[in-house]
Amino acid sequence: MSLRGFKRRHLLTLLDYSREEIIRMLEVSREMKMLYYSGVRCLDILKGRTLMLIFEKPSTRTRVSLEVAALELGMNVIYSNPSELQLGRGEPVKDTIRVLSRYVDAVAARVFRHESLEEMAKYGTIPIINALSDKYHPLQALADALTIWEIKGKLSDIKLAFVGDGNCNVARSLIVIGSKLGWEVRIVGPRRYWPDEKLLRDVQEDLKKSGGNIIMTEDLEYGVKNVDVVYTDVWVSMGFESEAEERIRELSKYQVSMEVMKIAGDNAIFMHCLPAKRGQEVTEEVLESSRSVVWDQAENRLHTAKAVLALLLS
Repeated sequence: MSLRGFKRRHLLTLLDYSREEIIRMLEVSREMKMLYYSGVRCLDILKGRTLMLIFEKPSTRTRVSLEVAALELGMNVIYSNPSELQLGRGEPVKDTIRVLSRYVDAVAARVFRHESLEEMAKYGTIPIINALSDKYHPLQALADALTIWEIKGKLSDIKLAFVGDGNCNVARSLIVIGSKLGWEVRIVGPRRYWPDEKLLRDVQEDLKKSGGNIIMTEDLEYGVKNVDVVYTDVWVSMGFESEAEERIRELSKYQVSMEVMKIAGDNAIFMHCLPAKRGQEVTEEVLESSRSVVWDQAENRLHTAKAVLALLLS
């Protein structure tokens, strides 16, 4: 496995990476997974390095996958939330990150505001990895692309329908990676939940290069018809609890049911980044069906996290 030649930098959004770099990350992820299943779990590629995890929000998959990935690469891991740091007493982010840059080799942060990551990247001298923000979730998108590649046997010419809140961090990240890889990404939901104009402008050049396409529609049947992937996420993400009643009311007719999967076609798979609200955005029947690949997605968070850390730090 060659890890040379990959530019050492931040991972705040996949907008900053080329199609070739994203494919390289996915190829290394596949190699990491093959090694994992051959019994090689402790690679020691990053032995003696230290990863700092700073999480403002609760986490299962992101925290555990990053921590296990780092440990299996030989790294030390320090976990903290802002209240345990001087951030909790009002120290500016720029001061904290300048200090941490002299102690650790990388920071993975899960934050409420994407601007916090941008400030870390501006003042830090070590790679900053987005472990989820209000705008992007690049680690999830990489795991999703790996899962699609494994099941569909291809990385391009994919039709993916994202049903629900099309401006959430996961949907936005799927738009970005889809634009790089040549997907047709369909955003299916109420107009007020469509992605903002800035994001659509940001991906235009990649769409031209890859031949990808972004479609937005309020018509559920039209949006999911004959796709490769039906994807959804919770209707009320962390930070939007005050809008819960309104969101549930407006998005209720966009629940992914077996009827929706039938419209999508026999070859369509179901994806969800988890955690899922069974009975809201997806029915129990779909989530537990043979068409659901959510557990493969969750597992691939580990292998893609290992690839990201190895490529950015080795």
